[in-house]
Amino acid sequence: MLVTLSYSCFGYVAYIFFTWFFIYLNTVRKLDLKSSSFYGMLPFIAMAVFSPFGGWISDRLTKRYGKRLGRCRFACASIALAAVFIALSTKAADARLATVVLAGGAGALYLSTSVFWSMSADLGGSAAGTVSGVMNTGNQMAGAATAVATPWIAAHFGWTASFLTAAALCVVGSLAWLMVDPERRLAERSIKPACIKVVAD
Repeated sequence: MLVTLSYSCFGYVAYIFFTWFFIYLNTVRKLDLKSSSFYGMLPFIAMAVFSPFGGWISDRLTKRYGKRLGRCRFACASIALAAVFIALSTKAADARLATVVLAGGAGALYLSTSVFWSMSADLGGSAAGTVSGVMNTGNQMAGAATAVATPWIAAHFGWTASFLTAAALCVVGSLAWLMVDPERRLAERSIKPACIKVVAD
């Protein structure tokens, strides 16, 4: 449930980039169509680069220091870093600088992507498919909520509030990892020894 909570927070923030980022650049930050298209790519480039890079870092930390640091602490730190970047972007007066900072937030967020799926397998054991399905359902539901909540918050409280809400959810998602026990198995694999029938000649 803690991993699902964190991945739901992850999904809410990620889907802001998928659904509203281009509109934000064009209508709020007043970038023209060409500039909005160019700068709108930056978060997705950061996601594509940092997602496998995060997996590589996590694997090496886990091999050397164990799952608590390599998985849980690493995910906690990367999502917390995303919160910092997203919050700082609201202070940037220049639209292009704000976009670069937000791209940093997207990249930091996606550093943790592989950890969610690694932990769903580690925690789930023989029920890893069920665990990952529940986790991803939380992510998708939060993503759907983003489509409605982000413009509603922006309309009533401003776009700064929308991004600060995302940053706050990053903090929640980050802190959830501090309570995850990476050694706990929700379902143990049941391996039965093969029966060998010996037939005498």
